[in-house]
Amino acid sequence: MADINYKITFYSDWHAGSGLTSGSDLDALVIKSKDGLPFIPGRTLKGLLKDAALSIKELKNDPVMDDFIDRTFGKENKPSSGNEGDDKNEMGNAYFTNAELNSLLKIKVLKEKLSIYFFNEIASTAIKPEGIALPHSLRKMQVTIPLVLEASILNVEDDHKQAIIDTLRWIKRLGQNRNHGLGRCKFEFVKEGGNQ
Repeated sequence: MADINYKITFYSDWHAGSGLTSGSDLDALVIKSKDGLPFIPGRTLKGLLKDAALSIKELKNDPVMDDFIDRTFGKENKPSSGNEGDDKNEMGNAYFTNAELNSLLKIKVLKEKLSIYFFNEIASTAIKPEGIALPHSLRKMQVTIPLVLEASILNVEDDHKQAIIDTLRWIKRLGQNRNHGLGRCKFEFVKEGGNQ
């Protein structure tokens, strides 16, 4: 088994939603740690990487990817008898950590109380074909500025390491409103010692 460290470099503002609003001001807040810092939950990253792996499998028409996907991300077993609960889902071997700021940067940001500078607000509205805004269509969203987050995937089977690295490279956008310019990013495998 191997552990894979990687970084996510954002090139645009991004929004990983918390599902919360701030009342009448913001319609969507980003998810934050208990310290008020941006992060991406490991379960979100696991789902994103699984979707990427499924896309690669479909594109390559590669049945070997089935074993990689099932053993890394888990397998959903369909009930054979028609009774739910007959067949249990199988957990994947890999564990996905949250993506967070570098620990040294995190200490400095918290000490200097700089966390508020990681966030902006953007507004959008729906426009009628004649160029007039639709009534009550203004939406304001909180976004996180471009930055670099670090994360790990633990307990990756040795023969699946390259497949994980290829899957990381597949992802180019993350979060909400990806089709509207938010969340442009690059996932990069980081070798021990910090080199790629």
